[in-house]
Amino acid sequence: MLTVSAAAGLGNISLADAREIKNQTNQSDNRFKISLNAYSFNALLTKGATNLDAVMDFCARENFDAIDLTGYYFPGYPEVPSDEYIFHLKKKAHQLGLAISGTGIRNEFAEPDKTKRVAEIVFVKKWIEVAAKLGAPVIRIFTGKAIPANHTWEQTAEWIVEDIKTCVEHGKQHGVIVAVQNHNDFIKTADQMIDVIKKINSEWFGLILDTGSFVTNEPYSEIRKTAEYAVNWQVKEKLNYNGQSQNMDLEKLFSIVKASSYRGYLPIETLTPGDPFLIVPPFLKQVRTALENVMNKS
Repeated sequence: MLTVSAAAGLGNISLADAREIKNQTNQSDNRFKISLNAYSFNALLTKGATNLDAVMDFCARENFDAIDLTGYYFPGYPEVPSDEYIFHLKKKAHQLGLAISGTGIRNEFAEPDKTKRVAEIVFVKKWIEVAAKLGAPVIRIFTGKAIPANHTWEQTAEWIVEDIKTCVEHGKQHGVIVAVQNHNDFIKTADQMIDVIKKINSEWFGLILDTGSFVTNEPYSEIRKTAEYAVNWQVKEKLNYNGQSQNMDLEKLFSIVKASSYRGYLPIETLTPGDPFLIVPPFLKQVRTALENVMNKS
């Protein structure tokens, strides 16, 4: 993503120059890479029936470009892993020809108790440092689960924004982009997400655009509205709206992505119950076919 503010950081350039740079970015249509979000293996990883090493081997066999090494599955989480383990995963990814597209943690900033929020900030900062050691360009965090009792959305957003700003500054110092996932929790709509992004107002902050979690308003419109703020994605099998679940129209989705200024990794995440070793490959094939079709359209 290259906003006018980001372009301005390159020097004394005009708005016309900034638009031209953005246009050049949009022409780089080959810069999409498919990644796997480790959450696709959540049940097996949580039970200890597999591990991140095995999932990485799977990604290499299936010719994924990258993997999102979600922090939940590191030994000892929520405590940070040892450097030895972090560097083991980093080295293994390199040996397998996999990039690491990101990592993610669970945090809670929709908490009225400031002392608890300070502890959450410390937690996020520690994992930003893990992301930096891992070589992950983006760390995925959350705003919070819900509006606390006796508070408004606006009141809660005020302290969430300030807490995230503190984390983003730490991310900047370590070369890690901090990004919030829209998760149909405290953040339910595109407008709410954009409001938070604009208030934080940092080139080291953005959106993990979860294609399956805009359920309040028409999903494709919400995705289109927020695509320019994406610094990473979660491409899911289905979307839910008006109480109905339907298969994601992948060509429609990728047309939106292509029309945006985003270029980079497109992590997929399957949530269908069953064996992910069998579920992921067919969805990956659908994703590849749809992306190729969109890229081949003039």
